[in-house]
Amino acid sequence: MCGICGFINFKTNLVKNENENKATARCMAEKIRHRGPDSWGEWVGEHAVFAHSRLAVIDVEKGLQPMKRTVEGHEFVITYNGELYNTAELRSDLISYGYEFTTTSDTEVLLYAYIHYGEKCAEMLNGIYAFVIWDSMRQHIFACRDRFGVKPFFYTQLEDTMVFASELKALFTYPGITPAIDKTGLCELFALSPARTQGVGVFKNIMELRPARYMIVNRNKTVIKQYWSLKSEEHKDSYSDTIDRVRSLVCDTVRRQLISDVPVATFLSGGLDSSVITAIGAREMAARGEQLSTYSFDYEDNAKYFKASHFQPDSDTKWVPRMVEKFNTNHTYLVCPNNALTGLLEEALLAKDLPGMADVDASLLYFCREVKKNHTVVLSGECSDEIFGGYPWFREKKAFETPAFPWCYDLSLRNNILLPSVRQTLDLDGYSRMRYDESIAEVPVFDGDNDEEKRRREISYLNINWFMTNLLDRKDRMSMASGLEVRVPFCDHNLVEYVWNIPWEMKNKDNVSKNVLREAAKGILPEDVRLRRKSPYPKTHNPHYEAAVKELLDGIISDPNAPILTLCDKEKLTALLNGSSDYGKPFFGQLMAGPQFIGYIVQMNYLLKDYNVRIV
Repeated sequence: MCGICGFINFKTNLVKNENENKATARCMAEKIRHRGPDSWGEWVGEHAVFAHSRLAVIDVEKGLQPMKRTVEGHEFVITYNGELYNTAELRSDLISYGYEFTTTSDTEVLLYAYIHYGEKCAEMLNGIYAFVIWDSMRQHIFACRDRFGVKPFFYTQLEDTMVFASELKALFTYPGITPAIDKTGLCELFALSPARTQGVGVFKNIMELRPARYMIVNRNKTVIKQYWSLKSEEHKDSYSDTIDRVRSLVCDTVRRQLISDVPVATFLSGGLDSSVITAIGAREMAARGEQLSTYSFDYEDNAKYFKASHFQPDSDTKWVPRMVEKFNTNHTYLVCPNNALTGLLEEALLAKDLPGMADVDASLLYFCREVKKNHTVVLSGECSDEIFGGYPWFREKKAFETPAFPWCYDLSLRNNILLPSVRQTLDLDGYSRMRYDESIAEVPVFDGDNDEEKRRREISYLNINWFMTNLLDRKDRMSMASGLEVRVPFCDHNLVEYVWNIPWEMKNKDNVSKNVLREAAKGILPEDVRLRRKSPYPKTHNPHYEAAVKELLDGIISDPNAPILTLCDKEKLTALLNGSSDYGKPFFGQLMAGPQFIGYIVQMNYLLKDYNVRIV
């Protein structure tokens, strides 16, 4: 993985000020150097300037960027962040057309795929990516993002110049672009966050290229097109054939994503998703005479304070050793100290450029830094719950009866802390409902669905395009802040397309959560692991964290210059310090309750202060 950035201007010859423009691009790239600490480079063309920070994974020595190729006298230049998992097939295809390769990198394959197929190349890619290509033949820029938004891409227009970058912080380095948040941005932060509307960059005039889109920019206009979408149709396979097909797809995507020129590991919680990936990975590597490395996460003294709940029925303590012994992995147990959580809240905010999931983000940042000491690439189990229907709201009556995002029904806590004037101006409930309605209108309809199945398809669509995107964004930002590449096999579009149309009676057969995946895992996992109830990413249950984060909030409240006080009611924030944890009633998702909400407000204050944000 890497960091990309640059700018485009068709009204100016950028080569005339080459040194100045290269220096600007270099300053932008410096802000995201953590994404690619291994090498870096800049390129200046007549109407485009690219910069790149590289994390070397495939063809470490030769895959340098920006990469330039000249075909029939026309120059093509790419800056690319991602991994292609069908590189071998694409290379073979392009060789048959006469293309010759000088590297084994997927960057060169991607560039030649665009040169040969043009914009249609987007439909042929299997992977996670965000890239920009200068095409001198057509005199335009081609930018593209993967189907589920695993890799980020933000951009803005400043007079005649379009500026783009992997992360927001790089945009703010470009002269004339400053962080400002208007009504829409405040609604995103207070009504929807840690989730975020696709395409919205929160900061004023900052946009995001939505997943599964490509953008063409020329001297006359900018055109954005969607190149892929889910299609709702009848599922015709029998139950047994469905299980076989899912097993084949899962095994195929894990095998593809094990390919790397640097050592690969997996995150292992002992849950169904990470265990499936680990089991397949361990067997593949054992066949090569290699041992798979695995990592598990926990918090200091968590076992002492853990309490089972509807959302988290048990801890991972006994399940990880079961998997390690069964598959003979080289395992590392990572424990996050209590003092690291609050200490990393600000660094997690700076990594994401936006407030997030508080201690969940902070701990992930800590763990990724530890993993990076020995590995550069890991596989993770994100996205399984969204596509196989693992969350409680796929079954709960309330989700079927409430026209709202099922991970955040009630905005009263968020509304309550705002100053009355701010609350009236923003109308958080109205904004959330507007974004919800927009998403529901996008759901691909299948006439064969009954009312219940139609609603469940809507819930699934919301999960894929909101909740899953949020988790992917979190994982990308915390891992890349550590120079670590995380791959997500369950996010393979071939798997998602197939599972999307599997009826609920198969997915939840005999009322077994994620039944199809569990059945597909027969013979892959030990039976007790295969049938274990879902338990989400671990969080701290230690009351010391709650006390520490309340101390941070107390310090903010005591500071008359704290920027959050221009938006939030001081008395309401003070009341949070005396409130109960209320772990059984999350304000977002499954586990984010009282302490996480306080941590979120602390991160919001860091955002406004550290980025010197103007409220407009």
